[in-house]
Amino acid sequence: MKPPTKCIVPIGETLLELSLKQSVEADLYASVGRLPSVYRGNPFQVEVAMAYGGDIDPEGPVTLMRFANRVPLLYQQAACVITKSVLDVDWRNYRLSQSSGALPTGPLIIIVHVGSVWVPFTSESKEAIAHYPELVREICLGLQECGRKVSDYIGRARRVAEAERKKSYIQQYIGHIAEALQELNGDSDCRSKTVENNLREMLEWSRS
Repeated sequence: MKPPTKCIVPIGETLLELSLKQSVEADLYASVGRLPSVYRGNPFQVEVAMAYGGDIDPEGPVTLMRFANRVPLLYQQAACVITKSVLDVDWRNYRLSQSSGALPTGPLIIIVHVGSVWVPFTSESKEAIAHYPELVREICLGLQECGRKVSDYIGRARRVAEAERKKSYIQQYIGHIAEALQELNGDSDCRSKTVENNLREMLEWSRS
């Protein structure tokens, strides 16, 4: 059975997305709240949110924001289980570029929040979360679930862009097609113009 979360204070998917919307203009906002789990008898819950596209830099590495019990973790990123979990995910499966052993590259912001009654920090400075298999598993699953939403959006955007490219290419030849039909059928100029307009209307209808 999953443990109760009355003792945990999550941020919530709605607030995570709202915070991203207030911080950056993006094309897609997605968030996932994992069901609570347990490590060493302590209940915890993982939340993940992402913003993709828009004003985010498409060339640099993704921006990773780490939180523990609603408090941002600003230092020792490399020593944190959140960073390790992000590195463990194969982001190429989600249409993002990634070099071996590095954060993925692309216009993406990732927020990971770990809420627990006892967060296992690596030291008294509370700047990084220790590596526990249960934590790694839940964070990776949250990242993968949110990553699928980003991947679906990227796939749709690429399909729409490719369809627009093909239709723009076809549009360049509509006039030539109408002229060829006029020559074959012996149509008048008025009839040829009507055919051309009909072809353009069909192309616009297919775009919608």
